[in-house]
Amino acid sequence: MIELTDTNSAKIAAEFVRSRTRAGSPAMGMVMTLIIVAPEEDAAEAMLAAKRASREHPSRVLGVILGDARGSAHVNAQVGSGDGWGGETALIRLKGEVVKHAESVVLPLLLPDSPVAIWWPTTSPPDPATDPLGALAQRRITDSAAVSRGKSTAMLNQCRSYAPGNTDLSWTRLTPWRALLAASLDQHPLKVTGATVTAERVSPSADLLVAWLADRLKVTVKRANSEGPGITEVSMQTKQGPIRIARADGRLATFTSPHRPDRPVALKRREVPALLAEELRRLDEDDVYAATAARLVKLQGSK
Repeated sequence: MIELTDTNSAKIAAEFVRSRTRAGSPAMGMVMTLIIVAPEEDAAEAMLAAKRASREHPSRVLGVILGDARGSAHVNAQVGSGDGWGGETALIRLKGEVVKHAESVVLPLLLPDSPVAIWWPTTSPPDPATDPLGALAQRRITDSAAVSRGKSTAMLNQCRSYAPGNTDLSWTRLTPWRALLAASLDQHPLKVTGATVTAERVSPSADLLVAWLADRLKVTVKRANSEGPGITEVSMQTKQGPIRIARADGRLATFTSPHRPDRPVALKRREVPALLAEELRRLDEDDVYAATAARLVKLQGSK
């Protein structure tokens, strides 16, 4: 990594070219730009997660650390390529007046004619689509489960401010659960009369799963608490008996259905790099998440 102090966008872009030349690959083989906005204490872990995800999605990764907005403007950066990255990377630290105009630094560094995704690994703006950096991206990824306080409130706020292109990793964590539940009803085409989601007391993913089941099945879905980890059980009631998926250890679940023996199902909790890689596979609007977000807002408003 090359250190650049008191630099600007033009010098960072020039260093990208030099780093590709040094690596012996002057042509760009990257498919998108990924912007990561994180505080200093979370930046290293977020960049490592993006590094692992870049093996599937070669990207120009721009880490942005927004420092103190007071005082004169300073832009420092670490720029490089290779070393396990699937593309180019820059970790940009902003201080002073430039913090209020971070998009002016990032915009010249976006890959031309390529999609842009942005990820807030911890705290995110209340309305990502209208955030100056968020407005640069077609895909805006938040993670309500990673905020330090008020996880459920953060998830509800993201649902209220939903715009096409928004998503949350709390929703991505549900992909295996949703696939298993949908498959269970394919195997047992029974009318569901009610459902229950059991999870940790504070779980944005569980809140979304309640909303998704309520939206899809048009039934009342109850929320119960457990010690976790995460979601521990989903039960759907039918006239022939419950269809149940129970996962007590965060790794292996037991699938129970009417008139059939119980069977084990792999349902391991996934790490952030895998979640991020999944979200980067699609850059169009997620219609199902949009409907689920709207239903969650409606459910919370009725309480």
